[in-house]
Amino acid sequence: MTASTPYVYLDHNATTPVRPEVLEAMLPFLKGEFGNPNSVHAAGQRARRAVERAREQAAALIGCAPAEVVFTGGGSEADSAALCGAAQAAWNASAGRRRHLVVSTVEHEAVLGAARQLAARGFELSWVGVDAACRVDPAAVAAALRPETCLVSVMAANNEVGTLQPVRELAALCRSRGVLFHCDAVQAAGKVPLEFSAAGVDLMALSGHKLNAPKGVGALAVRRGTPLVALVSGHQEKNRRGGTENVAGIVAFGAACELAQREQAAHNKELIALRDRLEAGVLRNPGTRRTVEAADRLPGTSHFCVSAVDGHSLVVALDLEGVCVSSGPACSAGATELSHVLKAVGVAEEWGKGALRVSLGWGSTGADVDRLLSVLPGCLERLRLASKAGVS
Repeated sequence: MTASTPYVYLDHNATTPVRPEVLEAMLPFLKGEFGNPNSVHAAGQRARRAVERAREQAAALIGCAPAEVVFTGGGSEADSAALCGAAQAAWNASAGRRRHLVVSTVEHEAVLGAARQLAARGFELSWVGVDAACRVDPAAVAAALRPETCLVSVMAANNEVGTLQPVRELAALCRSRGVLFHCDAVQAAGKVPLEFSAAGVDLMALSGHKLNAPKGVGALAVRRGTPLVALVSGHQEKNRRGGTENVAGIVAFGAACELAQREQAAHNKELIALRDRLEAGVLRNPGTRRTVEAADRLPGTSHFCVSAVDGHSLVVALDLEGVCVSSGPACSAGATELSHVLKAVGVAEEWGKGALRVSLGWGSTGADVDRLLSVLPGCLERLRLASKAGVS
């Protein structure tokens, strides 16, 4: 963040700041260059060239052909378009025989919600769990496949604990069985290398606001020849997603993809060093531990379980100290519950209710980490004392 920002932002997995270079790239398309990219006149064609340039930038980040990139209104739409569009296409082509999907239990709600919608429409679901490191076992996916399976969906990186999934193995398995493989790469894009074509992935979802572009823009990579029923009707995006393109957002998304690709290797080294320093400092506090011990994980994501503390209360306490982080549990009707991810990895209730996620990204500094580490002990002490005293 800039020196003028009055708080420390350590919640990059939730959303990211728009980089100045990205804002600069999109501003002309919010001002004078307002043409519709589907218009044949000069203003429209300038917008079209900008959209196609962004398509090339997004494709380069994940290793696919530009023609395979479909711009969407965000990662959630991309996930829904992948699951619902591919499943419906399979249903149509097989007269309803291919109606089975395999989905991991730790997916983002965008995938889980789309899967539940399909189940309500007559599709069958098989849920595949994870181990204590939040990793999906390809053997478990293989065991869940059936002759009528049309799609498998497993994310590239878990948004909560940061574990990377064996995408190449899963894609190869699905291809060998004639099943489409969808990968939600919203948290992974720009943070770890992605190889859409080389890995054999059929559908991959991306989101702009997770990699320093604005909210409200994303993309779905669709392997050439993959059958897909469009969720939004219209001739735009080669009939794969209707609606006039969000030119300014798409331009920003492309610029962010290019920056991420260029800086990824060097940036990851910095993030890993900061993350390790952060984790060492947090774990010096009594009653704290890493939630999972994953060998392969996102470079900037740290997830902890804290005993005798409510995670939501800890987030609020840190916010009052000017530090923005998040908690794994979700607060509903005044009761804190373990997230579906923590339940899936087998975290005990007494630890999981004190979940704390700290996620670093562009702009994170050693001073940010030091600030968190300096205020965390006091926050923990106050919350534990209040808990013992029975103060809610």
